[in-house]
Amino acid sequence: MWNKIATCIIRYRLLWVALVFVSTIFMAYEASKIELSYNFARILPSNDPVEKEYQDFRKLFGEDGSVMVIGWQDPQLFEINKFRDWCKLTQRIKDTEGIKNVLSLANVYQINRNDSLRKFDVAPVIKQIPSTQAEADSIKKRIANLPIYEGLILNSKTNATLIVVTFNDKELNSKRRLTIVSDIEAMAEEFATKYQTDLHYSGMPYIRTVNMKKISGEMELFMGLAVFVTLLILWAFFRSLRLTLLSIVVVLIGVIFSVGILHLFNYKITALTGLLPPLLIVIGVPNCVFLINKYQVELRSHNNKDEALLEMIRQIGLSTFLANMTTAIGFGVFYFTNSILLVEFGVVAAISVMATYVLCLLLLPITLHYMSVPKARHLKHLDGRWASGFLKKVDFLVHNRRKEIYIAMVVLIIVSAFGMTKIKTIGYVVDDLPKKDVVYTDLRFFEKNFNGVLPFEVMIDTKQPNGIFADQAEVLYKIKSFQNEMAKFPEFSKPLSVVEASRFLYQSYRGGDAKYYALPGVLELNKLTGYVQDQQGAAKQLNAFLNKDKSVTRVSFQMADVGSERIKELMQKIRPKVDSIFSPAKYKVSLTGHSLVFLKSNDYLLSNLYESLLIAIVLIAIVGMVLFRSIPIILLSKLPCLIPLALTAGIMGYFGIYFKPTTILIFSITFGIASDGTVYFLTRYREELYKNGLTPSQAVTQSIFGTGLSMIYTAVILFCGFSIFSASSFGGTAAMGVMVSITLLVAMCTNLILLPALLLSIAKRQGKNVKPN
Repeated sequence: MWNKIATCIIRYRLLWVALVFVSTIFMAYEASKIELSYNFARILPSNDPVEKEYQDFRKLFGEDGSVMVIGWQDPQLFEINKFRDWCKLTQRIKDTEGIKNVLSLANVYQINRNDSLRKFDVAPVIKQIPSTQAEADSIKKRIANLPIYEGLILNSKTNATLIVVTFNDKELNSKRRLTIVSDIEAMAEEFATKYQTDLHYSGMPYIRTVNMKKISGEMELFMGLAVFVTLLILWAFFRSLRLTLLSIVVVLIGVIFSVGILHLFNYKITALTGLLPPLLIVIGVPNCVFLINKYQVELRSHNNKDEALLEMIRQIGLSTFLANMTTAIGFGVFYFTNSILLVEFGVVAAISVMATYVLCLLLLPITLHYMSVPKARHLKHLDGRWASGFLKKVDFLVHNRRKEIYIAMVVLIIVSAFGMTKIKTIGYVVDDLPKKDVVYTDLRFFEKNFNGVLPFEVMIDTKQPNGIFADQAEVLYKIKSFQNEMAKFPEFSKPLSVVEASRFLYQSYRGGDAKYYALPGVLELNKLTGYVQDQQGAAKQLNAFLNKDKSVTRVSFQMADVGSERIKELMQKIRPKVDSIFSPAKYKVSLTGHSLVFLKSNDYLLSNLYESLLIAIVLIAIVGMVLFRSIPIILLSKLPCLIPLALTAGIMGYFGIYFKPTTILIFSITFGIASDGTVYFLTRYREELYKNGLTPSQAVTQSIFGTGLSMIYTAVILFCGFSIFSASSFGGTAAMGVMVSITLLVAMCTNLILLPALLLSIAKRQGKNVKPN
C-alpha cells in the first residue's frame, strides 16, 4: 500500500500542490474570522446535577458572576474633596454603556415610611453632591445609621469601601466587556492618581477580562517562541537554511489549518484552544525530522534522489502515521469527557495533528523533489560522534545490563509512587497567577476587608406559590437561622436576601433607628405587608430575591478564594445545617454559584483524567496490534510510556504542584506523544525482524541506530518546544510546559533503553537468539 502511496505522491505532485494551495487559502480565510471566546468557560457537561442547578439559578435570577468591584481604603473617606470625586467617579461609571447598576457610598438609598399613602418611599441618601465638609460628615452619620451597607460596601473598622459595578448580561459575554473594564479602570486611575492612593479591582468580569488579555498576548508570545526555538534547533541539526525553513513553513500551514478548523466547527479561542498553534508547531516538526533524516540516509546510501524520496515515504510513512495517530488519540480522548471546553480542544487538536501529518507527507517529498541534492556538509549530522557514542552505550546496556535497567526502573517506579501519594487536588480561581500579580494581591484586599468577591448562591424552593411568605413567614425565620449559621464561617461575606431586605424595611417602618434593623415578629411582619404592595416602590427591593410566584428565593453571599479543598470541607459542614433547617421533604435547597461549579469542575476533571488515560491506553494498544499480534509485546511496550507519567506525577507530589485543570491535561497528552517513540522503534524492529530476517538481537541493534538519532532530535525539539510554556504568567500553563518537557525527555530514554531491553527479554523467553553480534 505504501508503495502505491509513495508513487502517487511523486507522480501527481503538481495536483497535490494545487490542492494544498487552494485548501490553505480557504483555511486562511476561515482562520481570519476566528474570535476570542468571551463566555465563561464551562467544564461540566450539561447533564451534570451541579451544572443543572447552576443553570436553573441563572434562568431565575440571571448571571451570578456579573459584578466587578473597585476597592478603596483611606481613613479620610469622607474628606470633602475626595468624597466629591468619589461620587463623580460613581456617576461616570454608571453612565458607561453596558453597565446595569452601580452601588457605592455615593448613591446608597434609604427607605422612608409614608403613612398617608401606606407605602414606603425609596429616596437617595445623597440628593446632590455635598459642597461642604459639614454636609459630607452628615452623610457619613446617615450611612452609619444604615446597617444594611456595613460589610456590603463599607467596612467602617478598616475604613474600606467599594464601588459595586453590575454588567449587563449581553456585554458581560461579549468583546465589549474588555473595553468597559478598561474604561472603568482608566476613570478610577484618574481618581487614584489625583489623590496618590491605591485602588483595587476584582470580581469575575475583571478577572475574566485580565485573564483573556493575558491569554491573547501569550498566544502570540508562544507562537513566536515556538517558531524561534524550532528554527534554532533545526538549523543546529541540519545546518541547512532551506530544510529549516521548509520544515517550519509546512508546520505553519498546519497551524493555519488548525485555526480554520476551529472556525469551521464554530468554536472560538479559549484558554485551551489558544495553545493549539504553538503545540502544533512543536508536535509537527518531529514529522519533518524523521522524514528528512530518512531521505538523507537513503541519499548517502545510493545517491538516487527519486528512489530516496520513494523509500522515505514507504518506510517512514507508516511509522509517522501510527505515531501521529497515537498523538491524536492522546488529544482525542478528551471527547469522551463530555466537557465542552475539553471536547473542543481535543477534537480540533486530534484533527489538526493528522492534518499536519498529511501536509508533511505531501509537501516535504514534493518540495525535496524540486530541490537540489544536499551537499556533503549537510549530511555530516548523520555521523554525529556524540549521538553515535550515546547510541553505542545504549546498545551495550540493553544487551548486557538488562537486569540493572529493570532494577533502576523498579526503583524509579517506587520513588514515583511515593511522590504520587503526596499529590493534592486543589484549585483556586486565581492560583494560576503569581502571588505578586496585581489580580492576586487585589483579591486578597477584598478578602481581608469584605471576606471575598466570588459568588456563592443559595436557592430555596418552597415548591408552592407564595411559599416564601406562607405559614406566617416560616421560611423567613428559617433563612434567618441559616444566615446565622453561615456567619460562623469567616470565608463568607454578609448575605443579601429577602431577610436583609425585610430588616431594612422594618428599620424604616420603626422610624429609621439602626436598632430596629432586625427581622420582626409575625404580627409586625403583617403590618409591613400593606406597605410593600406597590410594585414600583419598595417591593422592588424584595423582588430582586424572588421569582414571579414567590415560590423561590435566593440568598447571595460573596466568598474568599479558599481553594477547592477547603470549599469541599465547607460544603460538608454547610449541607447538614441546611438540611436540619430546611426539611428536604418540604424544601429544595440548592447550593450553587461560581464557587461550587468551580469545585465540581476540578473533581470532574480529575475523574476524567483516569477515564481518558485508560481510553488512550486501550486505543493506542489497538494501534499496536497493527505492528504485532503479540499480547506480551503490546502490554510491555506501554511501560516506556507509563513510567515517565508516573515520574511526572511523583515530581508533582514532591514539589507541591497541584492537580488542576491545566496540569491534569499533561497525562493524556504526553502519553499520546510519548507513544510516538514506541511506535517508531517497534515499526523499525518489526521491519528488521520480519522483512530483513534479522535475529531479535540484530533487529534491536539496527533499530537503535536506525531510529535513535531521529528520536534524540525529536526529544530535544519537544523538550525545548514545550519548555516555552514555562514563560507563561499562568502557573498551571508554566507547570504544564515544564512537566511535559521532563516527561517527554524521560520517555525518549525509556523508549531507547527500556523498550529494546523488554523486547530482548521477550525474545529470550521465547527461546530466540538475543546475543549481540
